[in-house]
Amino acid sequence: MEMFNRFQQDAARWVIPQQIAPLEAITFSVMARLLYQHMSLRAMAWFRLGCWCSAHGIRGLPAMIQRRIYRHYGLEIGVGSDIEGGLYIAHPIGTVISVEHMGENCSIIAAVTIGMRNEHRFPWIGDNVFIGAGARVLGGITLGDDAKVGANAVVLHDVAPGDTVVGIPARSIRAQRLAEIPA
Repeated sequence: MEMFNRFQQDAARWVIPQQIAPLEAITFSVMARLLYQHMSLRAMAWFRLGCWCSAHGIRGLPAMIQRRIYRHYGLEIGVGSDIEGGLYIAHPIGTVISVEHMGENCSIIAAVTIGMRNEHRFPWIGDNVFIGAGARVLGGITLGDDAKVGANAVVLHDVAPGDTVVGIPARSIRAQRLAEIPA
């Protein structure tokens, strides 16, 4: 039941652009329409099914589902990963998601890579995090709640809650703004 609730939260991100619809708005007909219209949401449905199979000890099927997601949607995501509901992936093709944990209502735009760097440690991502197109989030780092990662940024260090980082390597724009203020 938890996986279905998480999938409902995923679908709620697609009802009204840039908003989160109430879960009561996700009726059977709305869900069917959203699944028909949005390839990304179909990929998430397969992901949530794979997570359910993995959690219930169904052997073999999660690996088959993971390969299907990659083959049909171009999304490389670890079935069974600890990813809360409300994940919004605008364009799944070329996106790689390998996380220690991902919070609720995260947005990933396109061609994003989230994964390990030099050692077998993966990012911990908070709630309501936005990751722009082409960004790379690498290593055992933490992205705090409400953090934003700019397009094509390469994040190698922790990002404070509510902070925005840009560039290669990614730097806080809050720190840049403070440096620009005359003393």
